[in-house]
Amino acid sequence: MEKRLKQQKSNLVKVVLFGPESTGKTTLSGQLARHYNTVWAPEFAREYLQDKWNNERKICEQKDIIPIAEGQIKLENELSKKADKVLICDTDLLETKVYSEEYYGGFVDENLDRAAIENTYDIYFLTYIDTPWEADDLRDKPGERLEMFQAFENTLIKYKRPYVLLKGDKETRLKKAVAIIDELLANKKDLYSFSTLLNDEYSRTT
Repeated sequence: MEKRLKQQKSNLVKVVLFGPESTGKTTLSGQLARHYNTVWAPEFAREYLQDKWNNERKICEQKDIIPIAEGQIKLENELSKKADKVLICDTDLLETKVYSEEYYGGFVDENLDRAAIENTYDIYFLTYIDTPWEADDLRDKPGERLEMFQAFENTLIKYKRPYVLLKGDKETRLKKAVAIIDELLANKKDLYSFSTLLNDEYSRTT
């Protein structure tokens, strides 16, 4: 199992869209992939859990977490071979870890926990909850958006992940994300300090 959660190394700039459900991650992933003429790794859980709902009328169960995690990293590794300079990831195993903790009383499979912490990315875009809630078969916490957002941000802080908070409409988020990725492409160093600085600047303008 541990091998199936291992991230393959690459020289790509790897970007993760990170945050609660219905906060615009998939929309921005597609926009960024088009902007950079590259591929993006969709959220494997969406297709997996939609099929489960369609076939069984059941939502996510604890036993689904590892198959979802394995499917996600397999998808990322496959698309890394097709990406051009940048790979946009609609999610990662750290997000799967957060959901496992929040939905299953703090439980995280030890192999997922280890892989989520060991896998690395150049920047995380933390998407804020200022987008309208859009209900579907899988989304189920419209009244807990702030609590979920805080869980995601606390995780990024805990594991010292380089991240930037994205707020505002689609155009504002895209413009901010592109500026950051362009900077990463030009100079991949001191990413944690870089993202902290950008967060400080962003907070002063919002």
